Amino acid sequence: MKATARCTIVPPYLLVRLARLDDPRFAAAAEAARQSLLRDIPLREHRAAAHPLPPALAVRAGAARQRGRIDRSIWDAVGLERLPGRLLARAEGWPPTSDPAVNEAHDGLGETHTLFWTRFARDSIDDRGMPLEASVHYGRKYDNAFWDGERMVFGDGDGQVFNRFTLSLTVIGHELTHGVTQHTANLTYAGQSGAVNESMSDVFGSLVEQHARGQATAEASWLIGEGLFTDQVQGAALRSMKAPGTAYNDDVLGKDPQPGSMAGYIDTEDDNGGVHLNSGIPNRAFYLVAEALGGNAWEAPGQIWYDTLTGGALGRRVDFAGFARATEAAAAARFGPGSREHAAVRSAWHEVGLGLSLPARAPSE
Repeated sequence: MKATARCTIVPPYLLVRLARLDDPRFAAAAEAARQSLLRDIPLREHRAAAHPLPPALAVRAGAARQRGRIDRSIWDAVGLERLPGRLLARAEGWPPTSDPAVNEAHDGLGETHTLFWTRFARDSIDDRGMPLEASVHYGRKYDNAFWDGERMVFGDGDGQVFNRFTLSLTVIGHELTHGVTQHTANLTYAGQSGAVNESMSDVFGSLVEQHARGQATAEASWLIGEGLFTDQVQGAALRSMKAPGTAYNDDVLGKDPQPGSMAGYIDTEDDNGGVHLNSGIPNRAFYLVAEALGGNAWEAPGQIWYDTLTGGALGRRVDFAGFARATEAAAAARFGPGSREHAAVRSAWHEVGLGLSLPARAPSE
C-alpha cells in the first residue's frame, strides 16, 4: 500500500515516554512502544500532507445503490503488517464471530455510520456511500489505531499498559472522523489546523459513543479512549474533553499534559506542532457549548460543528481564531444571530481564551 496521511489515536509523546522506561516490570510494554514508534515513523512523515482521495473509493459509474446503506468489511491481519489483512473475518450481513475485536470493529463502524447518517444525513465517510473497512490484529503488540486514508487499523496493545484498541467506541468514531475531515475541509495535520483536525475527531468520536448509549450531555463521560488502559495504569482515558489535563496521572505515563485554554497553549515542534496537545482547547470549547445548551450534544452543538466542518468556510491551515469565527458563523446561520445557540458558542470560545466574537448580525449582511 502506498504511503499516505495517517492519523493515530495514541500521541507520540506517550509512546516515547513508554519506550524510554527502564523498569523491568514494564519491559514488554517498553519494547512494544519502541516497535510501535518505528512502525509509526512513516505515518508521521506523511500526516502533514494533503490526504489524497483514492480512486478505488469513487462511486462506480451507473451503480444503483440506496443512500444511507452501510457496507462493512472486517479483515484479520493475524499479527502481520499487510493491509487489509490475510483473512476476511466478517462482512456486511454476516453473524458475529468468536473474536471480540472483529465484532467490536464491526459494531463501531456501524455506530459511527449511524450517527453521521441519522443526525447529519451524511452517506458514509465521503457522503457517497464509501464502504467501511477495518483491519484488526495489526502487528505484534501494536500500541495504536489509525485511519490510513482508506480504512481503520487496530492494534492489540501490549497487554501491560494498553488493551486492544477496538475496546473503545470513541477511538473508532475518532479515527473514522479523520476520514470525514479528509473528504471535507482536509485540514493540514500540523500546528493549530492539526489540533482542530484532532479535536474534530474527538468531538465526533465522543458523539458516536453518546448517541449509541443514548447519553445526554450531563450523563456522558466526555473521555476519549476510555478502557484502553489496563488496570496497571492510573488513568481513565487518553483525553478528557470536559477537563483537559485530567485523563491520567500515572508514575509510568506521567500526567496528562493537555491544556484547556489558551493560557496553557503549548508551543512545540513535537507531535506535529502539538496536534494532540492543544486540541484540548477546542475540545473544551465544544464541551462548554454542549453544557450550556443541555440535552443531547449530537443535536445543536454537533450540528454546528458539522456545519463548520462541511460548509466550505475552513481553510486547510485554519488557526484557532479562524475556527472559532467559523463556528460562530455556523451557529448564527443555522439558529439565528443572537440565538441561544449562537450565544453559547461565543461564550465557550471566550472562556477558553478565544473571545473573538462576531457581530450579532446575520452573516449575509
